[in-house]
This record gives sequence, C-alpha cells and structure tokens, in this order.
Amino acid sequence: MGKKEKVVLAYSGGLDTSIIIPWLKENYDYDVIAMAADVGQGEELEPLHEKAIKTGAEKLYIEDLKEEFITGYIYPTLKAGAKYEGKYLLGTSFARPIIAKRMVEIARKEGAVAIAHGATGKGNDQVRFELTVKALAPEMKIIAPWRIWDIRSREDAIDYATARNIPIPVTKKDNYSRDLNLWHLSHEGSELENPANEPIYDRLLKLSVTPEKAPDKPTYVEITFEKGIPVEVNGKALNPVEILTELNRLGGENGIGIIDIVENRLVGMKSRGVYETPGGTILYAAHRELELLCLDRDTLHYKDMISQRFAELVYYGQWFTTLREALSAFVDVTQQTVTGKVKLKLYKGNIIPAGSESPYSLFSEELCTFERDEVYNQKDAEGFINLFGLPMKVQAMMKKNMGE
Repeated sequence: MGKKEKVVLAYSGGLDTSIIIPWLKENYDYDVIAMAADVGQGEELEPLHEKAIKTGAEKLYIEDLKEEFITGYIYPTLKAGAKYEGKYLLGTSFARPIIAKRMVEIARKEGAVAIAHGATGKGNDQVRFELTVKALAPEMKIIAPWRIWDIRSREDAIDYATARNIPIPVTKKDNYSRDLNLWHLSHEGSELENPANEPIYDRLLKLSVTPEKAPDKPTYVEITFEKGIPVEVNGKALNPVEILTELNRLGGENGIGIIDIVENRLVGMKSRGVYETPGGTILYAAHRELELLCLDRDTLHYKDMISQRFAELVYYGQWFTTLREALSAFVDVTQQTVTGKVKLKLYKGNIIPAGSESPYSLFSEELCTFERDEVYNQKDAEGFINLFGLPMKVQAMMKKNMGE
C-alpha cells in the first residue's frame, strides 16, 4: 500500500481547526500536517502538539513568525498609514498572508498536495489565505471545509466537537469569535451581531480597560523613529516584539485603541466587530505626527491618497501583488526623512500630541512667526493670490457677461 498524500492545515487549536482535523480524516484519504503560526497569540502553543495528534494529525509544526510578522507586514502597513474605512488597523488582514506563505513552504517541504484552512465562506480570511496560495503555489489544491461541510453554525461546530470528545476553547455561553496576535485582538459574534447593541465591554475586553477605568492621571510616552520605523520607547532601544509589547501594555492600561466598527467585507456583506489595538493605535498616532513635521505638502497629500488603496489591498488579501509592492516602494521613498522623536499623552482612551522633533523637520519658526521677520515678504502673497485665483476670476467674468 502506497503512502497517503498529505494536506497542510492552518491550525490554531480553536473551535474551527480543532474539528477540521477529524473532519479531514473522515472525508479525505490524506495525512494531515498541522501548522500553528506564532504571531503573538500570547498563549502557550506547546500543548497544541498533544491536542493536534490526539485529534488525528500526523504532526504539528509550530512556527515562530513574530518578528517577521512585525517587520515584514506590520511596519510596511504602518509606514503607509493604511486604515481600512478610516478605522480598522488591519490586524487580522496582514496576519493571514504570512501564515499562508509559511504553509506553502511547509507543504513543499512535506510534499503535500493540498492546503486547508478554517475560514468560513462568509468571511474575508478565506480570500486572504487562498490568494496567497494562488500567488505562491498556483498548483496547490485548496480545501475550505466551511464551504462544503454540513456544519452551518458555531453551535453545530460545538456539537460536532462534543460528540467526538474534542476539547475546545469556547462554550455556547461564551461564543465570541476572537483573533489574537501581537498587533490586536478582534471580537465578533454574540451581542455584536446586532449593531444596535452596545458591546458588553466588561466581558469582551482582554487587552485593555475601558476609558472609564483608566488612570485619572495621564501617561506620557516618547517614541523614536528611524525612516518611519519605531526603534525606541522612552529612550530605550527595543527590538520590534519588545516595542509592540510595551506599547500594548501602556495603551491597554489607558484604554487606548478600542474601536467598534461596522465594516464592508470583501464578500459583499457588512459585519460588526470590536477591535483592541492599543500599541498599534499609539504607533499610528506617533508616526503621523512625525510625518506632519517631516514631509512636504505634496508628498504628504499624495501619500494620504494611496494609503486608502494600500489598506484595501491588505484587507482584500492582495499582499503578494505587484501593486502592493509598488506602493510599498513609493512609501519607502517618502520615509527617508521620517526620523525623530514624538511625545504623546495617553489619557482615558485619548492620544494627545505632546511635542515632536526631527533633524529633518520642515517647520521654520522664521517663516511662520507672528513676530517681525526678514525672510518672508507678505506683499508677495498678493501676486500669488492673483495668479492662483485667476481661473476663478475668468469664470466669474464669463458668467457675468452671459447675464447669469
């Protein structure tokens, strides 16, 4: 009897992937190779070995992708200033390409013919996983159980697991769908499925306190950037994981980065979620303050235009595309002078700028002062306004001559 073909499964030990291993064994003649990606879940991944094997996997890879996740995916998105629909800092979106990329690498190492994932047919993650596979391994077969099995709800999934004595991290009473990594924690489901409901923050939040429970005195934080990348917090050089860990702590303690959003999913429906992104929200605010100091007007404004498109590409799972790479190249050029220090005041969910400095600052006190100066001739403004307003004047004269 020949060896079985193999499938590589994106495995988290959560509800969906816990039941997918036995389901694959029951419905396909494959050996299941599970892969758990450590992108900062904050939990012990080692016990997943025993769980994966007990539920039918041949082996489990646990891959430490934390630093690559930050430097290769978070930082390019941060430098772009990308926010989906003006609010969402893309915490789940850019975690999927790095996981799928590593799955492809393991699939090739193992000689697997297929890749499986636990994303539902209603969500964005199925697109993000599968577009990455298509870009990097177009020959690979993709299995998405949620699109083909008889399970139709999280309650059905819980019943499936219970019938097979599979331990799962949720119950029918605590039925939120959560995704945690170094950048954020997302929450969907339960009372959040009705946008009219206020989130029950006391049972929802894990990384943060509500602003009401934050300290009554502000916390100051100073962040140093080099070419758009954070390198120090409060004067201390830290590696990327340490920086985000420290800012998550400071932001969480001060109720920073909690958003409630109804967003437009790529598959066409609106969904509602609550996101906790304490450290990321601080980094976005600090990076923006430094750009306001260091970028000229035309570059800043044009970069703002492309940041929305960049966010769409990340949200839509189009990380491994020529357009995303080209936009990142543009962004990298703009970041050559985004170097300096930014001080922020954190207070009860608010981030208040408290000063910034840079050797590349374009701010000139001589030019903008209200006091007497020798470098700006205010009379020059008259000719500038005359020329700048000439098209408007000509149009108004035409309308007057036409009797309008």
